[in-house]
Amino acid sequence: METMIPLLIVLGVIVLFVFFLIGVYNGLVTYRNQYKNAFAQIDVQLKRRYDLIPNLVETAKGYIKHERETLEAVMAARAGAVTANRAAAANPGDPAAMTGLNQAEGALSGALVKMFAVAEAYPDLKANQNMMQLSEELTSTENRVAFARQAFNDSVTAYNTRREVFPNNVVANMFNFAAAQLLESTESPEERKAPKVQF
Repeated sequence: METMIPLLIVLGVIVLFVFFLIGVYNGLVTYRNQYKNAFAQIDVQLKRRYDLIPNLVETAKGYIKHERETLEAVMAARAGAVTANRAAAANPGDPAAMTGLNQAEGALSGALVKMFAVAEAYPDLKANQNMMQLSEELTSTENRVAFARQAFNDSVTAYNTRREVFPNNVVANMFNFAAAQLLESTESPEERKAPKVQF
């Protein structure tokens, strides 16, 4: 009987350790799923943005025929952003995918700013009801993207904190829970301003 007590103690410690591992592992999975879900919300808003852009370009095309390069630049930047978004959606939090998305979104925002700057010179385009409505929808979508980005970054920060604290970091390394990358802007402070789309 006396030999059973140390064995039971060892067995109890092992059981507690296994439950601890399960708890930490499940917590990391939960936090990882939360930031993936948060990125899915960004993805929805970016797709909405990408769907609006061809309509904007088509509306502007009739008025700014001499600015073909500007319109083509917008469509090329949109195509790059769509591709980068697919890569990021396939692996949210991956540093290379997030950097690619940041750069592609920066290029798209820059192209849109140029298009709207050109459009300022065309009063008929500024007065076009369709253009005004699309511009308003794009502005609304830009705001939604900003909120979704903030929620994603908050979720990534919570996940990264959870995986970096001791003893969770030991479990995270055992089961290959990689750090997630924030969706940060790689643009200068001036470029970070949302495209001006009001007419």
